[in-house]
Amino acid sequence: MSLVKLTIKGISYSQTQNGAYALILNEVDGERKLPIVIGAFEAQSIAIALEKEIKPPRPLTHDLFKNFADRFDIVVKQVIIHKLVDGVFYSSIICERDKIEEIIDARTSDAIALALRFNAPIFTYKNILDKAGIYLNVNPAETTNENQDNDNILTPTDTYEEDVVVPADNYSGYSLKELYQKLDDAVQNEDYEKAAKIRDEISKKES
Repeated sequence: MSLVKLTIKGISYSQTQNGAYALILNEVDGERKLPIVIGAFEAQSIAIALEKEIKPPRPLTHDLFKNFADRFDIVVKQVIIHKLVDGVFYSSIICERDKIEEIIDARTSDAIALALRFNAPIFTYKNILDKAGIYLNVNPAETTNENQDNDNILTPTDTYEEDVVVPADNYSGYSLKELYQKLDDAVQNEDYEKAAKIRDEISKKES
């Protein structure tokens, strides 16, 4: 079975499961997306890895794993989402130490959080993407969805019915000084998703 490389498009709040988030993966050489429902802690861990300028006051669990692996010369080479059963994705972490390769079973959210920290590629098999992949709606005007965002997502099958909508927090009315204070507060409270949004607004104002 052929492997398909994936990249991370973003994280969105789950509309069907309270306290859950949808991690959206992109097919590198295609238009399909692979949405995976993950928990709030894993969403924060992935968000903090994506937003490299935000550093937590203490290591998160995945940061601890990275520090541990670095100390003992363990390298994560790649992550493979290798199975989909009853709506649950199963993943493997391909590691290497002293030129010996090991395959470790992992939850997909944990595997991706670690892949980000090791700059390791993420793959899935073509048959999984064929089964669970979704397509961007490239012409929103032809649908009944009134959302004008070009990132409207359509599900061609009933394999995955998550309706993904990114919640928007408006920080545009705050001054840079206020934004930096809110950023510090968010980091101290370990609210990394909020911190990332504030960081984005700071970048807009400083650009």
